[in-house]
Amino acid sequence: MLELTGVHVGYGRTSVVHGVDVSVADGGVTAVLGHNGAGKTTLLRAAVGLLPVRSGRVTLDGEDVTRLRPHQRVRRGLAYVPQGQQSFGQLTARENLQLVADGAGSAGASRVDDALDLFPALRGLLSRRAGLLSGGQRQQLAIARALVTGPRVLVLDEPTEGIQPSVVQEIEDAVATLTAQRGLTVLLVEQHVGFALAASQRYYVLESGRVTSTGAGGAEQEADVRAAMAL
Repeated sequence: MLELTGVHVGYGRTSVVHGVDVSVADGGVTAVLGHNGAGKTTLLRAAVGLLPVRSGRVTLDGEDVTRLRPHQRVRRGLAYVPQGQQSFGQLTARENLQLVADGAGSAGASRVDDALDLFPALRGLLSRRAGLLSGGQRQQLAIARALVTGPRVLVLDEPTEGIQPSVVQEIEDAVATLTAQRGLTVLLVEQHVGFALAASQRYYVLESGRVTSTGAGGAEQEADVRAAMAL
């Protein structure tokens, strides 16, 4: 569904990602693991069009989207949830969702309902300003807002970072539901190795902007992956 081939990305004169190949299969979870500074976020930003690819190619469901702008990729079914539980803090949770729903036309209302079904705790918080929500609640809101775009591929960057354990489990359950019941494809960057491997069908380990290990996902791979990452 999403494929990055020979991708080189950087900032200014600094190269960060060096010829990376990542293939994200339709309807499952692909995890990208690695230490801080390995190039994981840079790779995701290139995948969704927020950073230009210096060389290489990004394809979405067989279409070359390497030169498309981020909003054009969104229209083709690519949604991105960056690090940091990002939201419009002065707007209510309902208004955050409605901003996206307004651009979805007649499908907007039903997509909001579907997203709230995934995170039912948000229903009681819709009138609260997003800036007053907890970190876990803001993360749920950020994922819900991305889902309102109607994506085929959801790109998640550290969705459990800094989140209280009870909400971490809810986010893990939501990812499982999205793939198993709704057929969504997920590209996941995650520091929580156990969760990432348990959720994924394939993993990639990134180190200094290069893939150093890859294989089939599954919780049983955790010891080998931790050894590869020297954790």
